[in-house]
Amino acid sequence: MSGAVTTAAKPVTTPAGRVAALARAELTLFGRSKGMIVTALLVPLVLPVSARSVVEDMDLDGAGLSVGLVLLPGAIGFSLLFAVYSALVGVFVGRREELVLKRLRTGEPRDREILTGAALPAVVTGLVQSLVLAVGCSVLLDVPAPQAPQLAVLGVLLGLAMCAALAAVTASFTRTVESAQVTSMPLVMASMVGSGVAVPLELMPDRVASVLELLPLTPVITLVRGGWTGELSAYEALGPLMTALAWIALGVFAVQRWFRWEPRR
Repeated sequence: MSGAVTTAAKPVTTPAGRVAALARAELTLFGRSKGMIVTALLVPLVLPVSARSVVEDMDLDGAGLSVGLVLLPGAIGFSLLFAVYSALVGVFVGRREELVLKRLRTGEPRDREILTGAALPAVVTGLVQSLVLAVGCSVLLDVPAPQAPQLAVLGVLLGLAMCAALAAVTASFTRTVESAQVTSMPLVMASMVGSGVAVPLELMPDRVASVLELLPLTPVITLVRGGWTGELSAYEALGPLMTALAWIALGVFAVQRWFRWEPRR
């Protein structure tokens, strides 16, 4: 009597399941890094508070703004820059130098799934932190409810996607985890100074403001602030929206072209 031959069925996985598994592993590593926790969780919460005295000295009445309407979008901008962008540059570089990304590519996950799974904890952290900052600033700074909440939500979501993509681009040209703080600094400083995070573009000369509108984070801050003030019409929101989408598309293209999966030599 011939024996029956049985074969073990391979477990079926889905892209969502693979991304979730990678995100859980990344979240575990995130919780073990004290430096990452400080950068991602504490810095964005402290900086807006420290900037309040500076904002109070600005001439905001002429621009139709209040301290709350400057600090609230700025606080969300801080969160995107530090909890998402800066944190992810270190994550991508660290996993590459530890050969984690190289090993993952030999398995079932696809490239975009690997990057998405690695970025997901920081992106979720930035999203939750933005919600907490919005509620906190609304209560503590007496900011009214957003007049066009859809614009604020759209701005935050675009900012999360953009910062994740630009973090992967920056990681492509970063050699070590230690140097990640240096390579991420140009975008952080440019955004803090010129994207309306610390100083509203309404207070700048028109020619200067028109140039600064092209910076990556500027459309995000514009949409978030416009969501609260309600003074940004659908037509006026089209420009920031297209600028943000252009930066996301450029970031995705750059990642596909130049992202490095093995340690730089």
